Amino acid sequence: MSATPSRIFLSRIVGQAVFDPAGDQVGKLRDVVVAVRSDRKRPRVLGLVVEVLGRRRVFLPITRVTSLDTGQVITTGVMNVRKFQKRSTETLAIHELLDRTVTLADARRGIVYDLSMEQDSRRDWFITHVAVHESGKRFRRRGPNHVLEWGDVSGLTTEESGQGATHLLATMDEMRPADLANALLDLQPKRRTEVAAELGDDRLADLLEELPDAIQVEILGVLDPERAADVLEEMDPDDAADLLGELPPTTSEELLQLMEPEDADDVRRLLVYEDRTAGGMMTTEPVILPPDATLAEALARVREQEIGPALASTVYVCRPPIETPTGRFLGVVHFQALLREPPSTLVGALADNDIEWPRPDASLEVVASLLASYDMVALPVVDDNAHLLGVVTIDDVLDHLLPEDWRERGDLGAREVATGG
Repeated sequence: MSATPSRIFLSRIVGQAVFDPAGDQVGKLRDVVVAVRSDRKRPRVLGLVVEVLGRRRVFLPITRVTSLDTGQVITTGVMNVRKFQKRSTETLAIHELLDRTVTLADARRGIVYDLSMEQDSRRDWFITHVAVHESGKRFRRRGPNHVLEWGDVSGLTTEESGQGATHLLATMDEMRPADLANALLDLQPKRRTEVAAELGDDRLADLLEELPDAIQVEILGVLDPERAADVLEEMDPDDAADLLGELPPTTSEELLQLMEPEDADDVRRLLVYEDRTAGGMMTTEPVILPPDATLAEALARVREQEIGPALASTVYVCRPPIETPTGRFLGVVHFQALLREPPSTLVGALADNDIEWPRPDASLEVVASLLASYDMVALPVVDDNAHLLGVVTIDDVLDHLLPEDWRERGDLGAREVATGG
């Protein structure tokens, strides 16, 4: 193996791009698979977990890695893209060993914040060192840092009941919610809930929206009810309604009572609709403006960071009140129209309202056909009196059209990816 430093700390390579010999990126490094034998014997590095196209995580044997130079990982040969399934004898170094509480040789305690790997003379890779924050004394929050040989600490081979996730999450700071959700799917339920518990409310809300229903319920079930309600408030109302619909009615009502009344009201309105209907799929928080708002105001709204691309594609023009359910719905203004006219133009002058918009009981098939027929990524849902009730976005439609287990499968429709060789 060439161009490889003698000691590599895992926190420095997790998230790095993985390239084939021709320089084409084939994925990102997400973890290191090791065989932990005992507190005294250094774990052998078996391979890497690489996230390839479609968020599928696959196993790359360490023997197929030709370089682990700073900033990139280079592989050769053919990468098998069967989904990675961890065996009972394997350990994910990043996801399972970081944040472990360990005992140092002199009985002091500490928290693992990094690990390093090295290659021996036979070109085999091993985890050789453990970086530890020593537990502080008295009023010190944290003691000194140590980089110790694997055999000089104990506690890495046994299950820990209350393992934290601070340092693991530090390696995931830049992950999109969908990628973070994919990472958590590979973890055992205990570790998954430990990670979720340390996320902020908004980050956890984004994560839950990307997870399968059963795991959403699993995570929400271990949270204190007050915190669970706070997280539900941060979720899009349609996603919060879907999650509450998976819970027992008494639990769902308890959480609704703990939510802020305005947020709870939005969710309650959505809970009355059937799942595979426009009402059951819609969100109640699109970009809504009165007809006398200017295009400059509209552009300022769609630029807001918390508004996703599908919702930012269209402005909905309504008479007051402009919270759903609104006053009379006057039409839509697509993002391109906002860019074509002078900023002082009123949105009411550009509102397009020549389509028969779906009612809340419209079926999934009707909504999908309307999106396809008119090349739209979001669609208003109105009642019989032309009040805007909400908006269905294309991602919500796809969630219902794809197989139920599509998040877990990460199918690519292929068995292997050629990476040279």
